[in-house]
Amino acid sequence: MNIYYSTSKEDLSKDALQELFLSVEWESGKFPNELLQAIRGSHSIVTAWEEGKLVGLINALSDGVLTVYFHYILINPSYQNKGIGKEIMNIMLDRYKGCKTKVLISYPHAVDFYNKLGFNTEDGATPMFISELV
Repeated sequence: MNIYYSTSKEDLSKDALQELFLSVEWESGKFPNELLQAIRGSHSIVTAWEEGKLVGLINALSDGVLTVYFHYILINPSYQNKGIGKEIMNIMLDRYKGCKTKVLISYPHAVDFYNKLGFNTEDGATPMFISELV
């Protein structure tokens, strides 16, 4: 396995994004045009590639000073548990080490992974959503 990492938004195509997002059964993969626009509009991204195939991605929405929100972090299931998620998250954490607050929302099965990277739940906080994805 020869994984390489990129911070370029220009490397991305809507087809590559759609394939990655659908590989983890995320609804946003059904909207490839909007997904490409959203990722390119991110404050920053890190992608993971093997032989030209997009296998992982993390994006950040941030003010660059106080807060960074990691919106998407996903790894194609065939590439999970190989250290790719940890590597792309560490690249982002290094990029935003000056930000006072780092936020993400985790699914229950990924909480242990994020705990190992230093994330914790906040007492009294409840994630809330308005979603128009159908």
